[in-house]
Amino acid sequence: MTGIKAIASFIPDNTLDNLEQGRSFGESEEFIREKIGATRLARMTDGMETSDMAVGAINALFSQTGLKLEQVEALVVVTQNPDGHGLPHTSAIVQSKAGLPTNIAAFDVSLGCSGYVYGLAIIKGLMATTGMKNGILVTADPYSKVIDPKDRVTTLLFGDAATATWIGQDPLYDVVTPVFSTDGSGAEHLKVEEGVLSMNGRQVFNFAATKVPQQIKEYLQQHQLQPQDIDLYCMHQGSASIVSTIARRFNEVADRFVNDMDQTGNAVSSTLPLLLEKRIHDPANGTILLSGFGVGLSWATTLLKRNETC
Repeated sequence: MTGIKAIASFIPDNTLDNLEQGRSFGESEEFIREKIGATRLARMTDGMETSDMAVGAINALFSQTGLKLEQVEALVVVTQNPDGHGLPHTSAIVQSKAGLPTNIAAFDVSLGCSGYVYGLAIIKGLMATTGMKNGILVTADPYSKVIDPKDRVTTLLFGDAATATWIGQDPLYDVVTPVFSTDGSGAEHLKVEEGVLSMNGRQVFNFAATKVPQQIKEYLQQHQLQPQDIDLYCMHQGSASIVSTIARRFNEVADRFVNDMDQTGNAVSSTLPLLLEKRIHDPANGTILLSGFGVGLSWATTLLKRNETC
């Protein structure tokens, strides 16, 4: 069985005081804490690239686990804000900077907030097909590259972070078959034009509040599960408000929905692994449901099951 063995992260030391930033837009502390959910937002330092953040997360993974450089056979990098203009692929740059072997499969996946769920399925499928034993799934999508600091909608919300997930045999968690959905008719609601990110916050919120609970309920039904059968619900941390709204659709287990983005903000594809990094070593979390949703519009749900021997 191949699944998640460990997760590590890299968050830049450079941070913004989001309460102060909110005041500059006339927003109250209550709004920032309860609606946005982040009081500090990390930002890449000058001269830092997406690949540098990815390498930071990979190095943290090596330092915290028994995984060795020479054991890595696959590297998947989830990003929509790659180094340069995306050519060459960021994963190739990461392979070199991290000193990973050259006999490695390395490629990028251009997905945003649903990217971690997609990435888990992609790398697990690749490894199962080829017989690979160890792979690394990286998420690194620094929106600071495309944010206009004068745009209240985006600058108060997004933070930079990268994560590295070790996928291997005898895992801590198995990844159950996921489900995916896409609605490109909503692409205009969250996009980059001429290098600047724009977001129709109301439309994205409505999409998430409607489609995500529906997908989760259908997923549970497909696997003959009740909401109470899930120990922990980890939603993409789009904002504190959207996580709370989704949780209310599952009132009987609303307290099992994690709302934790105070120090990171919306870190795009990194929000789910950031949540997991803190929680996968707690044996009480036997089943964890993940749901990522956003740019595309794209949404995806999967279930993690703890290996009983761990």
